[in-house]
Amino acid sequence: MTDLLIARGRVIDPAQGIDKVTDLLLSGGKVHSLGRLSRPDPQNLPVLDASGCIVCPGLIDPHVHLREPGQEEKETIATGAAAAVNGGFTSICCMPNTQPAIDDNGRVDFVYHQAARAGLANVFPIGAVTKGRAGEALAEIGLMAAAGAVGFSDDGCAVASAAVMNKALAYIAMTGKALMQHCEDPQLGGGVMNAGSLATRLGLAGWPRVAEEIIIQRDILLNQRQNFAARYHIQHISSAGAVEMVRRARADLFGQNHITAEASPHHLLLTEESCAGYDTNYKMNPPLRARRDVDAILDGIRDGVITILATDHAPHTQEEKELEFAHAPFGIIGLDCALPLYIRALIEPGIIEWPTLVAMMTINPARLCDLKGKGTLAPGADGDVTIIDPHQGWGIDVDEFASKARNCPFHGWKVNGRALATIVGGQVKLLRDWERLKGYDGDPVPETAGELLALLSSEQRN
Repeated sequence: MTDLLIARGRVIDPAQGIDKVTDLLLSGGKVHSLGRLSRPDPQNLPVLDASGCIVCPGLIDPHVHLREPGQEEKETIATGAAAAVNGGFTSICCMPNTQPAIDDNGRVDFVYHQAARAGLANVFPIGAVTKGRAGEALAEIGLMAAAGAVGFSDDGCAVASAAVMNKALAYIAMTGKALMQHCEDPQLGGGVMNAGSLATRLGLAGWPRVAEEIIIQRDILLNQRQNFAARYHIQHISSAGAVEMVRRARADLFGQNHITAEASPHHLLLTEESCAGYDTNYKMNPPLRARRDVDAILDGIRDGVITILATDHAPHTQEEKELEFAHAPFGIIGLDCALPLYIRALIEPGIIEWPTLVAMMTINPARLCDLKGKGTLAPGADGDVTIIDPHQGWGIDVDEFASKARNCPFHGWKVNGRALATIVGGQVKLLRDWERLKGYDGDPVPETAGELLALLSSEQRN
């Protein structure tokens, strides 16, 4: 499908300040135009009726874990890309905590190769800050940036040494990329749930907020010392104190453009009380915290302190998650179901409006990761589009996910809003209502996660 007219949708493109009902024409894998069709033969175009739906730039998740290479039993790059398409994401950025870590240019190339083979969502690699993510010697920052790494992180653990972090900020600043920090002091963190009276009653090791906050404060001071040369991004923010630190830092003239933060669905909708039943699907890193922390994160989003949403999609096998709480791995999956969870947490209670939500899932992560041609529907931009039915009610069912994993605490939730179509490079990768597409005579387009996965080879799935 080289040309496609998306008709009568509510087009929201915060990068251009657009929010109106109009048409969108894709041609040659790019955005051709918005508004009245300026082509002579519209009757020869496939037309996708987007009436009643939101048409926006393709959703972008800047923080996912795809496990390949080394832990393909949990997820592969291909199945992660399928999960992204199933959830309405056209681009995802994968973390380097693989085995081996993505810490050189050859491993950056490997991610791009595997993503191209899958032919679903765009997958962009995040390179490791330090070799093997060991926190000691810097990885090949320059070579990875040249190979296409779109950011740098040791996610899964912090860059704990202040000396190493100081050097990393200086080197990464020269690439123009962002340093994305997992904020956890290893000597204060390491618990299995939020520190407090509930952890004590449950007999579980606590993880205090200060483990997150002390790293954030240290890194802001280090970056300030370098005149904010580097772009510094705080991953999966979880504490009220951390939100306030970011608020103060962004109030600075330079901090506004050089310090950013993201929030994840589980830190918007769940609290530590969910851990009371020892269900390991509620074991997070950083952990679920108290109601006041959730409220502070929501306030931070409302105030524009937190500008990016990211799932922290973290697949694990069922066998791992069936271990007792203290020994099970951290993390949940989120790509397949994040969109309606953001709607529940942010749109339905009136925290923000749709244009802000779309910005947090499109242009803001595109700018964070320097994704050229992404995050906007401006003419000439990549033809990545997500069409959202904001009112479709459905039940989250992990058995209908494209991800290989099933570790999701939202199974069974009744939610509103879903991606009707996911379009990558002008190609419709998923369409849940074929009645809306007219004049198309090409290959069938998947309607379900199962059909998406059927496009992959056995090797890519396994």
